[in-house]
Amino acid sequence: MKIKPLFARFWEIAGAVNIRIKILGMALGLVLLLGTGITLQVRIALTKTVSSQLEKQSISVARDLAARSTDLILLNDLFSLHRLLQETQINNANVLYAFILDSNGRVIAHTFGDSFPLALIEKNSVSPQDHHHTVVLQTNDGLVWDTAVPILDGRAGIARIGLSDVLLRDSLRDMTGQLILTTALVSLIGVTVAALLTWILTHPILELVQATRQVAKGDFSYRVPRWANDEIGDLAEAFNLMTAELAHADDLRREKEVLRRQLLESVIRTQEEERQRISRELHDSTSQSLTSLKVGLHTLQTILTDGEAKKQTKDLYEITSQTLEDVHALAVQLRPATLDDLGLAAALQRFINDWQVRYHIPVDILVYLGNERLPGEVETALYRITQEAMTNIARHASAHKVSILLEKRGEEVVGVIEDDGQGFESHQFISGEHLGIIGMRERAELLGGKLTIESEIGKGTSLFVRIPLNHQRSSSQAISEGGQES
Repeated sequence: MKIKPLFARFWEIAGAVNIRIKILGMALGLVLLLGTGITLQVRIALTKTVSSQLEKQSISVARDLAARSTDLILLNDLFSLHRLLQETQINNANVLYAFILDSNGRVIAHTFGDSFPLALIEKNSVSPQDHHHTVVLQTNDGLVWDTAVPILDGRAGIARIGLSDVLLRDSLRDMTGQLILTTALVSLIGVTVAALLTWILTHPILELVQATRQVAKGDFSYRVPRWANDEIGDLAEAFNLMTAELAHADDLRREKEVLRRQLLESVIRTQEEERQRISRELHDSTSQSLTSLKVGLHTLQTILTDGEAKKQTKDLYEITSQTLEDVHALAVQLRPATLDDLGLAAALQRFINDWQVRYHIPVDILVYLGNERLPGEVETALYRITQEAMTNIARHASAHKVSILLEKRGEEVVGVIEDDGQGFESHQFISGEHLGIIGMRERAELLGGKLTIESEIGKGTSLFVRIPLNHQRSSSQAISEGGQES
């Protein structure tokens, strides 16, 4: 269970390291690991080889000394015996010491000068029947191969030779130095090659990263140069093909968006014109006919003397009056004449007054639009957005209070509609079922504006809309020209 978190932590740290450092680190680590391994193996092999040679040399020198000292011991020529020991030490650089023991184990000649280490005698011994006996001694000067050889089967004494490991140490030092130098040179070459390799590998990758960032910004014209005919070159070619396809798809999307906006703009324009025509028809024709019918019923009511007929005439008169009011309200809802005649502020104020009477919910409305009228399409959009928002509040919010702010700020109009209703989750109005909200957003976007909604369960809903006033051309024309320029 602990291995996975440790591996995940390691991978998290390693994954954050630059790829160039990874490749350089792996190359350098491999060279150092290989150099260290070879150095250790060579040292071990050289140690065994030199140790074996030193042991053989110790035996050879000791036997030669035993053979050459036999006559001198028998003649009791100690001077010549001392000179033989000195010559043996001089002629063999590795000989650290040499001495001769008589048959009773007493030292009769040695190379130690004035003081002989008596404890050395006990370190090695050989029986008369043995060819030789070698031990390795640990001294302050390093390792010493001590070999004892009997002289005349031990009857004339014993010859002892001590060979130092100076040769071994010098060989190991020289070999280690050469291997370290070789490892350093190979590391330098390896790092140089790895740096060149990382540049070759990462440069096209960085080009791809830059290209993807440009594509993320919507620039599909960026192309990655093909460096070589390898896998990275194939990747660059595939990326260029992908961006070309994305550019083509984006052009198609832009064309579809232009057509969609043109269609939407045409639908909204046609809708408003039809609303206006129906509203005018209701006001000019239907309302007048109902008014004439109302006047006739009132006149008939005054003429009739029969009580029952008079009562029925009165009922018809009241029904006609109510129908006339409903037709008038419907005409105002379809397209208020106040919006065309007096402007947005007056139309909204009248709409809010009627809305409060109908739903009995208090509304605070503040409108600061200056003295000049807004463009007609802006006034219509803001009126319809407010109308749809108030309709949603009446149907779904269960609000106790609503506030509306409409203000002209520089070259744009800002609207805020807030209620203290039950609210909803923000993701609920994303689905296609909420066509009213989609319609409000599309009305704002057709004029270059933006509509956002913020809501939370139990904390009400806030609607924000911004519409620029310098959006003089139709949105579809602007998009079409923008698509052609791009």
